Amino acid sequence: MSDSSRDTAEGAGWGAAELGTYKRLMPHRVEKISWLNPKMLWAARNGVLASWFGDPTGGIRSRWAAQRTAAGAPADKVIRRDDPDRFSFLVIGDTGEGDDPQYAVVPGLLKVGQDTSFAVLASDVIYPVGSADDYDAKFFRPYQDYRAPIYAIPGNHDWYEDLGAFMRVFCDDAPPLAPEPAPRPLGRAWLRQLLWHRPRKGDGERLDEARRLRADAAQRAVQPGPYWAIDAGPVRIVGIDTGLLGTIDAEQGAWLREVSKDPRPKILITGSPLYVDGEHHPCAIEGGGTVDEIVRDPAHRYVAAIGGDIHNYQRYPVPVDGRTIQYVVSGGGGAFMHATHTIPRVDIANVTEKEFRCYPLRGDSLAFYSTLYGRRLGLRRFFTLTEAQATAVVAERLEIQPGRAAAPDAAVTRRTRLVAGLLGTGRRPDRANRFRLPVRKIYTQLFSPSSATYSPPFFKQFLRLDVTPETVRLRCYAATGARAQEIEPPVEDEVTIPLH
Repeated sequence: MSDSSRDTAEGAGWGAAELGTYKRLMPHRVEKISWLNPKMLWAARNGVLASWFGDPTGGIRSRWAAQRTAAGAPADKVIRRDDPDRFSFLVIGDTGEGDDPQYAVVPGLLKVGQDTSFAVLASDVIYPVGSADDYDAKFFRPYQDYRAPIYAIPGNHDWYEDLGAFMRVFCDDAPPLAPEPAPRPLGRAWLRQLLWHRPRKGDGERLDEARRLRADAAQRAVQPGPYWAIDAGPVRIVGIDTGLLGTIDAEQGAWLREVSKDPRPKILITGSPLYVDGEHHPCAIEGGGTVDEIVRDPAHRYVAAIGGDIHNYQRYPVPVDGRTIQYVVSGGGGAFMHATHTIPRVDIANVTEKEFRCYPLRGDSLAFYSTLYGRRLGLRRFFTLTEAQATAVVAERLEIQPGRAAAPDAAVTRRTRLVAGLLGTGRRPDRANRFRLPVRKIYTQLFSPSSATYSPPFFKQFLRLDVTPETVRLRCYAATGARAQEIEPPVEDEVTIPLH
């Protein structure tokens, strides 16, 4: 087995001697997404409009679901497969930027996933706004050589054009929805509709041509809608659609409660993780209750809840009524990297730093961002930290043992402490103060989302889950963009989950 980032700096992709072969898979022209571009932010305005003027996704989702049922999709939204009691599948989160980091995941994914039965894309299949014409370079091309079906749940970016392209690709070429009646003038709904971003005229004209890249019968997957359940072997996999604002509507909530009554052990796939960055986000259901209440109910037999949206890997083994539910963040499938060094020392729901896992390691995350912002601000000598310096200062601030042994000569200096603070590096919760908290919030909410990069290490990841009648073995594989990690993708985390 190859070294992981927990073993060596080389295992993390630092100082790679040879670039991976992923560039051979990419189109000649690649659109580079920048979330500092005002034009891009304006196109992606629907999330803000929904928070200001009311979220319409519940009603739109209900109309999509009704249309699919009328077209013959199963009313219970369950996909019934004939997988044996022992099978494997992949989970890839937040994939579709169509640039180097997304394609860097593909060689390792194809190698690790060559015998898997299917894959699930968890959140944000297409950036920036889910357009149909983006599916060529950001879905069909990168995964053309994956020989099994791919199912998906949408993320907020897929909803920025009312989910039309997502439904066409994953739901049997669903026709467009009829327009809603015009709202009363000058009301909140009228203002929202006036400003709402919609697909450009002619969007999707190249979609039929793009489909030919995944046209084999073995690759075909048809979903009953944007949320669904898959019965596969001894487990039920439940995928929910958290829309624009990370919540679910009453109709979907009622379906989730009903589909969760099945006696099989279950794995939840969601666009909004329930535990993330040391915090609990139970995911509200319109009309009352939360998704996590359903997951925690012992009668429902959930063993794991895997969420996308946050572009890294985190795992929280939470004890619940004498059993353990694995709460996982897995959004490192291709989009820009969300920092892990901003995660404070973990102490939540009886999960401490001893049990918590993340990828990239916090020190690698800090070194990555120090290099990025040193280059952007023209202050490389000041900002840039080596991976050894970053690992040492993170260990000091959080008062933890580093995930990888720190180099003996990595001194923590005033400069490294200052850079760590400026870049939002977490601390122990009891050491935070009113100054440091705003710095972390400003960094994570403003600067981090703009941070695309085009040279390794990328710190991307995906999951492989191996199912037996007794257990699910979950492994997080890394993709750095370096050739060494393409040849033998390192395992960054692994846990065996009992089903009984």
